[in-house]
Amino acid sequence: MQQAYNVLFIVVLIILALFLFACLLRAIIGPKVADRLVATNMMGTIVIAIIAILAFLLKEGYLLDICIIYAMISFLAVVMLSKVYIGVHKAKKEGKKND
Repeated sequence: MQQAYNVLFIVVLIILALFLFACLLRAIIGPKVADRLVATNMMGTIVIAIIAILAFLLKEGYLLDICIIYAMISFLAVVMLSKVYIGVHKAKKEGKKND
């Protein structure tokens, strides 16, 4: 039974890796900055899920601590990118008013 679970987790890891690649493409190609921000946030979430599954498969508890740290860093990165985007948007808006 344990081997069946291991195969299932490996299949889930492969699927998550494909989703991660799709989010990377969206972050690169995304027509709008908002699409890129959402893709970046989704990539962080997928990486956290991958690390959590690997922690369970490898029976290494310290990987869960890394998950928590990565979640905090990912959240801060998305907040900072959002603030930068808002600043750029406001600057463009003010530039159009001055023209």
